[in-house]
Amino acid sequence: MNQKAPSPFRQPRAVWAVAFACVISFMGIGLVDPILPAISSGLDASPTQVTLLFTSYLVVMAVAMLVTGWVSSRIGAKRTLISGLVLIIVFSALAGSSDGIAQIIAFRAGWGLGNALFIATSLAVIIAAASGGFSGAIILYEAALGLGIAIGPLVGGLLGSVSWRGPFYGVAVLMAIALIATIVLVRAQPTPTRKSSPIDPIRALRHRGLLIMSLTALCYNWGFFTVLGYAPFPMGLNAIQLGLVFTGWGLLVAVFSVFGAPRLLQRFGLARTLYVNLALFTVDVAVIALFTDKPAVLAAAVVVAGVFIGVNNTLTTQAVMMVAPVERPVASAAYGFVRFIGGGLAPYVAGHLAEVTNDHWPFALGAGALLLAIAILATGHRHLTRAEADQRAHEAELLKTSAASP
Repeated sequence: MNQKAPSPFRQPRAVWAVAFACVISFMGIGLVDPILPAISSGLDASPTQVTLLFTSYLVVMAVAMLVTGWVSSRIGAKRTLISGLVLIIVFSALAGSSDGIAQIIAFRAGWGLGNALFIATSLAVIIAAASGGFSGAIILYEAALGLGIAIGPLVGGLLGSVSWRGPFYGVAVLMAIALIATIVLVRAQPTPTRKSSPIDPIRALRHRGLLIMSLTALCYNWGFFTVLGYAPFPMGLNAIQLGLVFTGWGLLVAVFSVFGAPRLLQRFGLARTLYVNLALFTVDVAVIALFTDKPAVLAAAVVVAGVFIGVNNTLTTQAVMMVAPVERPVASAAYGFVRFIGGGLAPYVAGHLAEVTNDHWPFALGAGALLLAIAILATGHRHLTRAEADQRAHEAELLKTSAASP
């Protein structure tokens, strides 16, 4: 008799507290999308300057990923989570109080540092504390990511219609709530006996499977953040309209992260699903490149992109944790370092490329990056299929053990 896998949504309170904080944290990614044109006009900044709000945030986050394990192994996971949340609260409030684009860019960098400490540690905490196995923990984490990305643009659009400062203050308030929940509900965990080094994630990238998945994610994130960071400019919509577009996009990210990805994985397998999904995402971004001057087509293609991003986010995170022969916090830090470099550089390059050419070329480059992601992934096909087989065997053993327990 086949045993059903435990639901990923039956979790201890501490896991829900961290998941809630993840929702608010990931809101920060999409929150600024609806207000990018408003910041550009309100502060007399060019689109290239405004896209630096993504670049400073994500590049600092990427580099800071290298020290998250070092910090966590010395002060413990809970204190690392709290430190990250405090930094996000402080720097998001400072960004809302800024008078110039340079100040906001600098404070977004500090925000990225806090997010790095929080995101890398939160994934490790959820995996360690969650019931329902490894896959259930990843689904819950990606559900929090998708929900945060879905809510972020809507909150950003509503608050941004009043003032571009509103979304920054909104994050500070919501993160303060998440901070209280983390302090009250998350138990302190013993610090590891082995102290991590900042160069451990770099060393981990010597493992071919982890390196291939990380480089694939870098190229994928280039396409992802080209859409997220530059598409608001050619749409020509106001803050609320942009908020609705990106909320639709984010809802599809959430739905396909939680429900679509596991079903596709079960039916077609990890490697095949990743190849096809990346190919379809490439086609979608190519449509954006061809019809950038058609706002209705552009908006529809951006919303549809949420399907492919949702599937890819869940399956790529699972794949990284499967193929990495190192501790999960180290693997998460190495993977985050490489992928967020791509996400951070893409919006700035898109803005600059549009200034010297036109609005079509940034998305053409994004589609090219996704094609490169497929090519890189294919070089690690053997690692991917072997890791998938090992993971299926491990989860089957967990189900057998669970069924045998009284």
